[in-house]
Amino acid sequence: MFGWLTKMKTKTPKMPVYEWTEYKGYRICAAPTAEGSQYRVGGIIEKDGEILRSHTFVRADVMPSATEASAISLSKARLMVDQLGDRVFSE
Repeated sequence: MFGWLTKMKTKTPKMPVYEWTEYKGYRICAAPTAEGSQYRVGGIIEKDGEILRSHTFVRADVMPSATEASAISLSKARLMVDQLGDRVFSE
């Protein structure tokens, strides 16, 4: 087959794999996003009930490494659960 046809293959984006943690009846996970050479703090908070409720947050904080951003993201998620509880799902 022609070489230029094989180069036209498109890459499918990787789906993120989250590591969920239980915290006071909620599921939380870190979901930092890469921005250049840094990582923006963010995460997801979920709670099961009659329906699954979910809240995604993104903070202004940026960290130099993905590991550090993940640790801060989990800390922020715990703080939101402690301070807001179910109100975190309010619009």
